[in-house]
Amino acid sequence: MFRPSAQRLRGLQLLSCGLRDSPGRPRWVSRREGEENPPLPTETKWKDRAETVIIGGGCVGVSLAYHLAKAGMKDVVLLEKSELTAGSTWHAAVGFHQPGSIRIATTPVRVDEFKYQMTRTGWHATEQYIIEPEKIQEMFPLLNMNKVLAGLYNPGDGHIDPYSLTMALAAGARKYGALLKYPASVTSLTSRSDGTWDVETPQGSLRANRIVNAAGFWAREVGQMIGLEHPLIPVQHQYVVTSSIPEVKALKRELPVLRDLEGSYYLRQERDGLLFGPYESQEKMKVQDSWVTSGVPPGFGKELFESDLDRIMEHVEAAMEMVPVLKTADIINVVNGPITYSPDILPMVGPHQGVRNYWVAIGFGYGIIHAGGVGKYLSDWILHGEPPFDLIELDPNRYGKWTTTQYTEAKARESYGFNNIVGYPKEERFAGRPTQRVSGLYKTLESKCSMGFHAGWEQPHWFYKPGQDNQYRPSFRRTNWFEPVGCEYKQVMQRVGVIDLSPFGKFNIKGQDSIRLLDHLFANVIPKVGFTNISHMLTPKGRVYAELTVSHQSPGEFLLITGSGSELHDLRWIEEAAVKGGYDVEIKNITDELGVLGVAGPRARKVLQKLTPEDLSDDAFKFLQTKTLKVSNIPVTAIRISYTGELGWELYHRQEDSAALYDAIMNAGQEEGIDNFGTYAMNALRLEKAFRAWGSEMNCDTNPLEAGLEYFVKLNKPADFIGKQALKQIKAKGLKRRLVCLTLATDDVDPEGNESIWYHGKVVGNTTSGSYSYSIQKSLAFAYVPIELSEVGQEVEVELLGKNYPAVIIQEPLVLTEPARNRLQKKR
Repeated sequence: MFRPSAQRLRGLQLLSCGLRDSPGRPRWVSRREGEENPPLPTETKWKDRAETVIIGGGCVGVSLAYHLAKAGMKDVVLLEKSELTAGSTWHAAVGFHQPGSIRIATTPVRVDEFKYQMTRTGWHATEQYIIEPEKIQEMFPLLNMNKVLAGLYNPGDGHIDPYSLTMALAAGARKYGALLKYPASVTSLTSRSDGTWDVETPQGSLRANRIVNAAGFWAREVGQMIGLEHPLIPVQHQYVVTSSIPEVKALKRELPVLRDLEGSYYLRQERDGLLFGPYESQEKMKVQDSWVTSGVPPGFGKELFESDLDRIMEHVEAAMEMVPVLKTADIINVVNGPITYSPDILPMVGPHQGVRNYWVAIGFGYGIIHAGGVGKYLSDWILHGEPPFDLIELDPNRYGKWTTTQYTEAKARESYGFNNIVGYPKEERFAGRPTQRVSGLYKTLESKCSMGFHAGWEQPHWFYKPGQDNQYRPSFRRTNWFEPVGCEYKQVMQRVGVIDLSPFGKFNIKGQDSIRLLDHLFANVIPKVGFTNISHMLTPKGRVYAELTVSHQSPGEFLLITGSGSELHDLRWIEEAAVKGGYDVEIKNITDELGVLGVAGPRARKVLQKLTPEDLSDDAFKFLQTKTLKVSNIPVTAIRISYTGELGWELYHRQEDSAALYDAIMNAGQEEGIDNFGTYAMNALRLEKAFRAWGSEMNCDTNPLEAGLEYFVKLNKPADFIGKQALKQIKAKGLKRRLVCLTLATDDVDPEGNESIWYHGKVVGNTTSGSYSYSIQKSLAFAYVPIELSEVGQEVEVELLGKNYPAVIIQEPLVLTEPARNRLQKKR
């Protein structure tokens, strides 16, 4: 399960019509006493047809209407059940201010976190600095500096009046021809066989080519109209406004927005007073359970919940300690309103799998901050058939049937309570786990390893032995799993290891047009019956939408395998192409039906041969062959492939057979010294073999040529696969950057991806993933650099935790794969 990428989300903010909101901005501020909104314009016209119907008139929905209409789309209709800005949008800070923002570090680990974030800032257009206590005091003179060690300063941040923003976007949308209709609640949504929608309202019905759910905390109800249960939970968020404070009134310039991370609150100036809002712990915060069970109350729009100061008193006291003038200030208002959380606090943005022409822009805990960017992002995606850049973190299809209401509530509580905790690399959060989606090996392995969470599944990250520290200890530096992972690495390289790969996404595709469909979808050729290959689906602009292994099991029948986080992301793309092209195929998602065991290492053949009469010799079972056979009398589909790059097989079998198959293999491998390994060791192994990973080295921000995937792209194959023409143009124009392998000598920190690459004092690129190489005992990373700096031997620097480490580009791979070593040996 992918975590939020700060730079990608910041990219959305930078698109926000030139207006940015600080990460510490308050959600709501009540209207001044006696203040009224200006009269709302009413729309009297009606349309029977629309290209796009947007449901919801908050800032996100109105932003999308504006951007679609401005880009030239005709017949954009927005339907709002009450009035624009009802729901979460209306409660926010008044006026547009840009005083900047400062995050405060009061512990050494927070300083490390700031350095970690700055490592990712260099290769993005995000102005951000670490500042010393003296500078913080100068900018925020009311601060108690006793515990302050450093600050993370964003000069362009601020806060904005959401009502004015929304109305400005609405005026722009109307100017370009969009129809904003309210009050017009949607009462029914019916999909038609041609992919269009019938949208019913009390004012009439209309036919839409697509619908976009941007309904805020009514999004669940809209989803339920078409049989979807969107994982959204309303939570109560409180903030406090003070009366005028003499020390604030005497200031000559507005204070920057402050976020005290240890105190878990944000604070900013509100006229001559202060406004601060805390995030309580998951034990104290309040979920609006009645809305989950019974729906949002009819007519709810701009109401607030009853305040509860006792719930936030520890944070109030922390704020008083940090900003002492609060101790003598009078509280004039306590605001308590609803915001909608998804399980991981990130919104869901994009087309939804399983329902044609249904898009979502929902689950915004920070709607104002993302509205402008999301409107532009979605508009580009709708108009051009692919997103302008990759935001897989926001894919609505990261959730599935395993995302129950109980899970969603547990995660929303955790996400709210963890709003300001330290964000470590390789972070795991444990609320709501395990889900119902566990492999057949979960009970066998759970006491032996540290589990990671992948699209609902529990999967071993690393294993510990008796007497070893088995606690989860995240760190910005090497931690307690460093040595165990090294042992697992040696296990696979020298003997034989077993790994649970059940979280893979798995699809069965068959039918008279299956070959034609896959030939259209994939840039590689279709493998012959009984064989497997690595294939990539590209976007129309020639970017890498997905990487899958394609196995041709029997004539016209295929098994497709993708990563756990890409399951429904890839399935939606395949289904959409099949419908659009009118292909006669049957597509079945069999992810939950099949378990997968990987067996890898030089002794893998010897172990498995004990359990099957099938000849597993190199001549009889070649690399990338696939066969159906029995292992310990258990039916499996065996593919000779391993992401470790070593001799190995992936064994696909019924989920209920996993434990028996695992036990048989482990028992058979005792003489060979068999043992378990997890995904951390596999990552180190694949990096040494220079295997790319989707989501890191390749995604919708990269093309396969710059990612070094030429071997898998057959531009001369007859089929006109998606992205072929664009890729020919990219090749003709020449590449501007290239993916390279780097080694670097560090101390106690390793690259993991998204770090800045420096050359002669300037940032020239970024890492995509990294690890420690246990073979050469140095750090290893993939990185994108300009073509002119991509030659083997080129020296650059990699920034890690505020320090630049010397790095050198090496000839890849660092370690030859087992098949390559065999070929080399035969030539000798």
